[in-house]
Amino acid sequence: MSKQKAFKKSVFASAIAAAALVPLSQAQAADYQIDTEGQHAFVQFKISHLGFSYILGSFEEFDGQFSYDPEDLDASSAEIEVQVDSLSSNHAERDRHILSDDFLNASEFPTATFTSTAFESTGDNEGVLTGELTLHGETQEIEMPVTLLGEGDDPWGNYRAGFEGSTTLTLGDYGIDMSDFPESMHELELYVTFEGIRQ
Repeated sequence: MSKQKAFKKSVFASAIAAAALVPLSQAQAADYQIDTEGQHAFVQFKISHLGFSYILGSFEEFDGQFSYDPEDLDASSAEIEVQVDSLSSNHAERDRHILSDDFLNASEFPTATFTSTAFESTGDNEGVLTGELTLHGETQEIEMPVTLLGEGDDPWGNYRAGFEGSTTLTLGDYGIDMSDFPESMHELELYVTFEGIRQ
C-alpha cells in the first residue's frame, strides 16, 4: 500500500472514530417547526373587562420554531413572530379598536416577536423560559413557566413535542396607555400552547 493511500485510510478511520464519540443528543437534531398549518398551536390572551368579566382572544397568524433536547435542557430555545392584525376577540368592532393607535397600533407595529435567551429546568417536564418580547415597539424581558405536554411519534411518520406556558404582561411596560381604565385592566394574561414537528 502506498504512503498516500495509507494516509487517506488513516484520516478516514480517525474521522469515523471521532464521529462515534459525539453524544447522541448532540448528533441528533432537536429543532422543531411549530405546527401552525395543522392548527396545533395557539397564542391567546385574557384581560379583565372593567372588573366585571373577561375578554378572551387570540392571534390567528404566527410562526416560529423551538429547540428541545431532553438530554440537554439548558440548550432549549424558542422564537416566534406574531402578526398583530390577526387578533380576534370574536367582536369585530372591539378588534378594530384594540388594533387602533389607542392600543396596539397594528399599522405602525405589525408584528410582535419573542426570542428566548435562557431556559432553566425547575422539575420533571417543567422549566422557565426567559426571553425578550417585543410588542408595540417596546422590548421587555419576560419569564414564562412552561410545561412539556408530551413527545413522540405521530401516525404520519413525524416526531412531535408539545408545550404550554403562560405569563402576565403589564401593558404600560409596552407603551400601551391604560390609565383611563380600571387597574384590573392594566395587566394581560398571555397563554401559548404549541406542538412542533422535529426537522
